[in-house]
Amino acid sequence: MKLNRFFLVVGLMVVSSVLSGCLYPQDRLKENQVPYLDQLEAVQSSVDQYREASGGLLPIKDRDMETPIYQKYPIDFNKLSPRYIQEPPGTAFESGGVYLYVLVDVEEDPKVKLIDLRVAEQIRDINIRIDMYKRSNNGYAPIKEVINDQAFKLDWEKLGYESEPFAESPISGKNLPFVLNSEGQAQLDYSIDLYDFLQEHEHNYKPGDDIRDIIVEHSVFVPAFSLAYTVDENNEPVFLNKE
Repeated sequence: MKLNRFFLVVGLMVVSSVLSGCLYPQDRLKENQVPYLDQLEAVQSSVDQYREASGGLLPIKDRDMETPIYQKYPIDFNKLSPRYIQEPPGTAFESGGVYLYVLVDVEEDPKVKLIDLRVAEQIRDINIRIDMYKRSNNGYAPIKEVINDQAFKLDWEKLGYESEPFAESPISGKNLPFVLNSEGQAQLDYSIDLYDFLQEHEHNYKPGDDIRDIIVEHSVFVPAFSLAYTVDENNEPVFLNKE
């Protein structure tokens, strides 16, 4: 239910962005889809200034404690603008962009990262189809294959798709598939990106560890809308089974 509420908010945000996008020329719209590092740095600086001036408080919106960790701390630009930053960056959804600016590591060293709302919109559309299917099939989702207790492959034909849908990874640009979680919600499968990051970066992960933070450490994006992953005996990413 918490995830459904998040996607409802995301849906409203995306609609708002689309409507406001009608007011922008095409070159401005293209600019709002590119995560410029200088914009990230400007937001990071404003967050640091706000934190120092407020005695350690963070400029974030309130979210339920059960909100998934990478979506849990969205930046509230109303608390930053105009004192610490003139206005939200063009890539932020508040300015007609496609990214949600969030904070990670809020207890120790808050860092600004991004969520691609286009992925959120794709997942929302898939979840609508899943819910419609479940209502017509005694509450059962169209599962094609069980991966483990936490992850399942979907039967896309039963959901009305002619072929399996994919999302372009905001991290690598590669096509990523979707899976179903144990709560009946679609999630993005980051296995491809995680495999690449495990090969490219030194790490000390062992089986049982959640390895998603390797993306957070080496990317401007967070692996939002994802299940937990760990490594197997071959140091390859697999879905983490909860005990």
